Amino acid sequence: MDQMSFGDAEYAAKKKQTRREVFLAEMEQVVPWAALLKDIESVYPVAGRGRRPYPVEVMLRVHLMQNWFWLSDPAMEEALYEIVSIRNFAGLTLSGSIPDETTILNFRRLIETNDLASSILERINGHLSRKGLLLKRGTIVDATIIAAPSSTKNSDGERDPEMHQTKKGNQWYFGMKAHIGVDADSGLVHTVVTSAANDADVDHVESLLHGKEETVWADAGYQGADKNMRENHPRKQRFPEWRIAMRRSAIKAMEEGRAKSNIVKIERRKAQVRARVEHAFQKVKCFFGYNKARFKGLAKNTSHIVTLFALANLHRVRKVLLETAGELRPKFAS
Repeated sequence: MDQMSFGDAEYAAKKKQTRREVFLAEMEQVVPWAALLKDIESVYPVAGRGRRPYPVEVMLRVHLMQNWFWLSDPAMEEALYEIVSIRNFAGLTLSGSIPDETTILNFRRLIETNDLASSILERINGHLSRKGLLLKRGTIVDATIIAAPSSTKNSDGERDPEMHQTKKGNQWYFGMKAHIGVDADSGLVHTVVTSAANDADVDHVESLLHGKEETVWADAGYQGADKNMRENHPRKQRFPEWRIAMRRSAIKAMEEGRAKSNIVKIERRKAQVRARVEHAFQKVKCFFGYNKARFKGLAKNTSHIVTLFALANLHRVRKVLLETAGELRPKFAS
């Protein structure tokens, strides 16, 4: 690491910690750095005749911050120059070199082309499983629409051909869908699949199951998923128990009485379990600010979404991980 500048030294002596500093200090301790670096190092450029590449850990830290703080490649470069806490987390100083936006872009493309986002999710979930936080006895499946720019004011004069429109309620949306499988006990995401927005949720349900579930929870949009699975795998010996919500129209059509009251109670209990899947969507959409597809095409956006859900898992259980590490609110190390 380069020598600390006078400005960085003065910043380190300040009395108050910002929320960003606390967040980065927590992530410093809960991210399984060694596991994530293992897969990236195998495809990362090595020093040769050209310009010496930045250390892979520096670029991984920059990449994660780019996801956490919803920054474009140029904005990430500027943040490294302007924000001391971000620069410190990356292990950089102003007296040394700072990755430019092209370097940041190339690393992001390295992650995309080698499907390393899936490896990041797998490594993080493996880390959480070893900590006893990911049980996988039951799965909640759900999907959310990710809006994409619908404007045709671009060089091609057309909308993204891999995105499509769909109607939800009385509102039309253009974009894609993120389908997720969530651990019913912890609420942590174990599987992520993407599709165009007009794909039916039920078409991707099998891709969201890891095969060892005892129970699968789903909303009314997955009606018939259990029958489809039995028809597609007639020789399979064991099937999970499916708890799919009834359609509201079917409940409304029932006569008032004890039978309807019992059905309403059962549906309420189902909804209480399914609510855990919304916490994952809330973390990605509200906390990390992911409310619109940033890139063109499903592949690039899939890499981005999978990484965000992996990081959302870590952030959701950070307090438990910090307690096991012996410190609940770590001090920021500059």
